[in-house]
Amino acid sequence: MNEHEKINYVEFSTRNITETKKFFTLLFGWAFEDYGPEYSAFSGEGLDGGFFQSDKFSSTNNGAALIIFFSDNLEETLIKVQHFGGDIIRDIFSFPGGRRFHFKEPGGNEFAVWSDVGA
Repeated sequence: MNEHEKINYVEFSTRNITETKKFFTLLFGWAFEDYGPEYSAFSGEGLDGGFFQSDKFSSTNNGAALIIFFSDNLEETLIKVQHFGGDIIRDIFSFPGGRRFHFKEPGGNEFAVWSDVGA
């Protein structure tokens, strides 16, 4: 449901839209709807959004916002990220209230996964 003046959609650039789609499909079971060769949308994943083809990518090193997923089993999710082609760029670490790790998907974007289990 669309809500007045609430965050509704997010768009990410990606250097390789085909590999980005493949990665998230295998990792989290996402489904995509293509809108031409340079844009693909996802929905029902906590926040709807899409990826567009670009030479740029999202990283905290260049000041981008960080999208963080939640996991009930952080170690298992880390293994899945690696198995499906993601690069761990910051291993599991603790912070007040939980633990998390950061990864880069094949299109170059940085994401994180956190858990309050084992905190």
